[in-house]
Amino acid sequence: MVREERDGSLLAISDLHVGYRENRALVEALRPSSPGDWLIVAGDVADTVADVEWALGLLARRFEKVLWAPGNHELWTPQGDPVALRGQARYAHLVRCCRALGVVTPEDEYPVWRGPGGPALVAPLFLLYDYSWRPEGLDRAAALAEAYRAGIVCTDELLLHPDPYPSRQEWSAVRVAETARRLDAREPGLPTVLVNHWPLVRDPTRVLRYPIFAQWCGTEATADWHRRFAAAAVVYGHLHIPRTTWYDGVRFEEVSVGYPREWRTRRMPPGQPRRILPAPDGVPPTAW
Repeated sequence: MVREERDGSLLAISDLHVGYRENRALVEALRPSSPGDWLIVAGDVADTVADVEWALGLLARRFEKVLWAPGNHELWTPQGDPVALRGQARYAHLVRCCRALGVVTPEDEYPVWRGPGGPALVAPLFLLYDYSWRPEGLDRAAALAEAYRAGIVCTDELLLHPDPYPSRQEWSAVRVAETARRLDAREPGLPTVLVNHWPLVRDPTRVLRYPIFAQWCGTEATADWHRRFAAAAVVYGHLHIPRTTWYDGVRFEEVSVGYPREWRTRRMPPGQPRRILPAPDGVPPTAW
C-alpha cells in the first residue's frame, strides 16, 4: 500500500434535514478546519432534490472532497417535489446530480484516504434494509402489523418506492450483493471506512424508544461486514442517536444532526462533524 503524508482530517456528519430552517443555518455555518479535510455525508440531507443539491453543492465548494451515501429521505417521492421520480430512477437522478457537483457517490470508485490515520478505502454504501431486524418470534407480516397497531410506522411505507423492484427488501438484496462484490475486489489488506446511512449491525437499535422501528433500520446480511472488510471505522446515521460504540474492536460512529427538537436537548453544540480519521485521542465518548 502506498502511504502519503498530507494534512487534514476525514470528517463525517449525517441527517442534516435542511428542510428545517435551523438545520439549514447549521449547514451554512459548516466549514473545514483544514484545507485538506474530507467530509462524509451519510444520508438524509433533505427530502427534495433541490435541497439535496443545495446542501451538497455548498459543502463540495468548501471541503476538499465530499462523499455521500443516500438515506431514506432522499429516496422519498414527496408531494410538491418537482422531481417526481421513484425508486431506482430517483436514486440514479441523485447520483447524476452529485457527480455534476463533484460529490462521490456509492456508484463511483471508492477513494483512498491517505491523510493522517490512513491509508483507508472510504466506501459510501447504499444498502437499504430488509425488515430482518424484527422482534423475536415475529415474521415480517406480523412485525409490520404490530408496528401499525402501535402507531410506530416508518414514512418509507408511503413515500419510499422500490420501483422497479417488487419490494424494498428485494432492492436491498441486490444492493448488498453488488456492494459485497465490490468490497471483496479491493486492494488486499487495505483497511476500509464503511459509510452507510443505516447501521450495519443491529446492536445500536436496541436503545430505540420503540424497538419495533428497528425493522426499517438495516439488515442481518451486513452483521459481519466490519470484520469481513477490515473496517478501521464504520459511519452511519438514521437513528438520530449520535454516539461512539465498539463492536469486535471496531469503532462505530453515529453522526446524525437530527431534527431541531432533538439536537436542542444535547450537551454538545449541534452540526459539528465527527472526526473519523485520524482516530480521536484517548477513549471516545459514548454519546454526545
